[in-house]
Amino acid sequence: MNTTDVMRSIIAILGKDVRSELRTRYAVNALLMFVVVTLSVILFSLAGETVARSVHAGLLWVVMFFAAMSGLARSFVAEEERGTTLTLQLLATPVSVYIGKLLFNTALTLLLNSFIVLLFLLFIPDFTPAQPGLFWTVVLLGGVAVSSATTIIAAIIARANTKGTLFPVLSFPILLPLLMSGISATKIAMEEQAWTSAWADLQLLGSYIVVVVTASILLFEHVWKD
Repeated sequence: MNTTDVMRSIIAILGKDVRSELRTRYAVNALLMFVVVTLSVILFSLAGETVARSVHAGLLWVVMFFAAMSGLARSFVAEEERGTTLTLQLLATPVSVYIGKLLFNTALTLLLNSFIVLLFLLFIPDFTPAQPGLFWTVVLLGGVAVSSATTIIAAIIARANTKGTLFPVLSFPILLPLLMSGISATKIAMEEQAWTSAWADLQLLGSYIVVVVTASILLFEHVWKD
């Protein structure tokens, strides 16, 4: 299969997932409900109290992490439940399937994270990034990194009997370096520090994406077909 055919397959798989989600809205509804409920709990817990900006950074990443755990596993689980996995294996290359799923999960994650940040800005007192450019860069890199890791994990657990339990259990240790760097860089963005202070964290996030995506592309065929 040449490059043009691979690109067409990627676009077709991405379009299929988008249309499927627009019809069922399963992932979107589950994620939005989780975010609203979690934010409500945070607001009740704070009860109008003022907390440090570093705490805001931690709360933001906690919500983004568990929101991802609530919906991103569906990318491959849904194919197994509908019995369309074999069809995909016959019609598309493993690389096409992985990249198509990755693009869909990335778009969903970035939209979700933007919605979470918007709610934080509207409802959390004193949640105001001092470095907006750095803040949104961290949110963008963090969203791509989360989707890149969770896409391959979703493929690994798709045929397991305990999918709901395995997904967060496998995801947490893999995402832990990402979470630590994301929280650290977000704290810097919240506290008026220079971009140079977050450079190491930004490098780690970028390197994480490159390493995970490269390893996933190399291993995906064995994970998905075996």
